Amino acid sequence: MSQIDFVAQKPRSFRTLRTLMALILREMSTTFGRTAFGYLWAILQPVAGIILLTAIFSIALRKPDLGTSFALFYATGLLPFLAFLDISGKVALSIEFSRSLLSFPAVSYLDALLGRLILNTLTQIMVFGLVISATVFIYDQSVAVNYPKIIFAWFLLTLLSAGVGTFNCYMFLRFPEWERIYSVIRRPLLIISCVFYLYEVVPPPYSDYLWFNPLIHIVGMIRSSIFFNYDAAYVSPLYVICFSALPLLIGMTFLHKNSRDLLYR
Repeated sequence: MSQIDFVAQKPRSFRTLRTLMALILREMSTTFGRTAFGYLWAILQPVAGIILLTAIFSIALRKPDLGTSFALFYATGLLPFLAFLDISGKVALSIEFSRSLLSFPAVSYLDALLGRLILNTLTQIMVFGLVISATVFIYDQSVAVNYPKIIFAWFLLTLLSAGVGTFNCYMFLRFPEWERIYSVIRRPLLIISCVFYLYEVVPPPYSDYLWFNPLIHIVGMIRSSIFFNYDAAYVSPLYVICFSALPLLIGMTFLHKNSRDLLYR
């Protein structure tokens, strides 16, 4: 690349960064600025779920499948699951959310996707860190966090959310009935994503079928990065990457070809 080409491309990159920041700030003010509590609602939702699960299962069971704290066990499963639903759901509605802005040449569908992906991923990471830290402190748990592994697990979670969200972004616009179909498909996910139990307690052949759910690999990796005595040998990062790449590639390809047409349907 010549120096002239580099200089010519630099303003475009700067405009893209400014567009992304503007979309992120708009998302923050729209999503979290409508209520008095703002970001607090993003934290209260998973906390309420963890408290409810802890209360119910601590009555029926003497101890969780892993560790000694029901709250920490369910937090390490429920938080990644809710993060996937939130991030992928927000990405899926990116174009619809920013439809009025996409009429401007400076704003592309990719800006809308990235803006929502970045903001909501950072929000969910903040929620995860705060809730896990509070749970460890309140219940006086001894943990040895494997930070490289947990960072990699969040990378996989972000990639999966981006893939599913981008695919659904196209499908929701092209086939409006797909939104209802997908809402039905995702209902059993809470049960089959190893939120309430460990993968190892599921007997074959059901465990063989369960293995193909990419969320169990992410939940397993996060739990193994927090519970030092948990190995999660079944986890396959390569499978999660391949599973995520397919819908991401399909969604990006069709959005690239049809995004402008879909805006005016």
